[in-house]
Amino acid sequence: MRMATTLSVLVLGAGGVGHAVVTSLDGGIGRVDPFKDMKNRPQAGHGTNILLVGTDGRETVTPEEKEKYRLGGAPCHCTDTMMIVHVSADRNRASVVSLPRDSYAEIPEHTDQNTGTHHNQHPVKINAAYAEGGPALTVRTVEHMTGLKMDHYLEVDFTSFMKTVDVLGGVQICTARPMKDSYTGLDLAAGTHELDGGQALQYVRSRHTDGSADLGRMQRQQRFMAALIHKATGSGVLMNPVRFREVASTLLSSVRADQGFGAEEILSLGRTMRGFSPASSEFATVPIGQMSFPVKGIGSTVKWDPAKSRKLFAALREDLPLAQVRGVQDGKGHAPGAMVEVAPDRIRVQVYNGTRTDGLGRRVDDALRATGFRTTGTPMAGGARDLPRTLVEYDPRWDRSARSLATALPGAELRPVKGLGPTLKVTAGTDFRAVTRVRGEVAEGAGEFETVRGDQVVCP
Repeated sequence: MRMATTLSVLVLGAGGVGHAVVTSLDGGIGRVDPFKDMKNRPQAGHGTNILLVGTDGRETVTPEEKEKYRLGGAPCHCTDTMMIVHVSADRNRASVVSLPRDSYAEIPEHTDQNTGTHHNQHPVKINAAYAEGGPALTVRTVEHMTGLKMDHYLEVDFTSFMKTVDVLGGVQICTARPMKDSYTGLDLAAGTHELDGGQALQYVRSRHTDGSADLGRMQRQQRFMAALIHKATGSGVLMNPVRFREVASTLLSSVRADQGFGAEEILSLGRTMRGFSPASSEFATVPIGQMSFPVKGIGSTVKWDPAKSRKLFAALREDLPLAQVRGVQDGKGHAPGAMVEVAPDRIRVQVYNGTRTDGLGRRVDDALRATGFRTTGTPMAGGARDLPRTLVEYDPRWDRSARSLATALPGAELRPVKGLGPTLKVTAGTDFRAVTRVRGEVAEGAGEFETVRGDQVVCP
């Protein structure tokens, strides 16, 4: 992901910047020809498809940065991150689809342009296409797998990612729990953080903060991308020619793109997207059918769900939104509420009234349900009649859900009860005043493709 996120923000938000400013940056873009001699390509759909590729470019990182951000080892000369950015024909929406780097792929039959060696179609992990045939084979492989025609190709690396984030003044990230990864050096406490370029690189590279591995990393990358759009579009950088030149020149100094994607195209695209915001973007990961699909000689791969992935790519081809607008919004278009580990609509709750106040159980049940919790809808009388402090009882196996529920009930006591099962028990005490709105750290998916909007994953 890395620089793909930063570059997409500049591309999507360049509206209002003077022609001379953007044109002067054109010379800093490295050029590749990924579409040379390509035949039997998919038919073009509606809107614009950009293949964003983040390469393992650690050879450009200084020795000090390698040590500080755990970037040791030899570069793999492969794509560390790959995503498709679809910009709608009306320039009002961008749909970003992440492709897991370990995805099972069939590389099309091809001839090596350097050696002349002919290769039949064969299976690989998708990130190996770049090592085997560079940008051209990467594009061919993605088009072969998705049935989508790529209009543009953009390739970025580590160094300009860190520098560009620093030029923007850092990016704000929220996390509901501590995040630590000994492989990348990431070490964040729960809460809100302003990440500089190096810390941002650690955040988007980390795969060992929990058991979700690469899929969790892609969710964090999408959250970072939304935060970056929020920072760039909300700080006035894109509308200030001097600041835009500073940010863009830092970024474009190490970007590689196809010949057709130059300053004029960036300006034209950006001019029609002046009102772009996190709410204008939506993020999804290609639907997964099998997480550990073994392939002889390759190892464990990620197999896409054939039916769902076809539907997703068909929606992009037809220029359709992947998700419909959902959820309660505040006046600024952001999903309100404190961030928690588990979204409320994943938590089942039985409410009890632990006081002599008639109707308190119903009030608590209604308030929790209005916030999104899956209450039973039938509050009951509790054993206590004068409970001074609201009590949340939970099975230790559902401790993350209990912490999320307790955030919605400030001051509540948490008490583990073995064998209680998945339904959490809330006994309202005399201290109850109101339920605090909460939202999941990773917003719940909307629609068949579990898509989230950018404003659902930025800090509240």
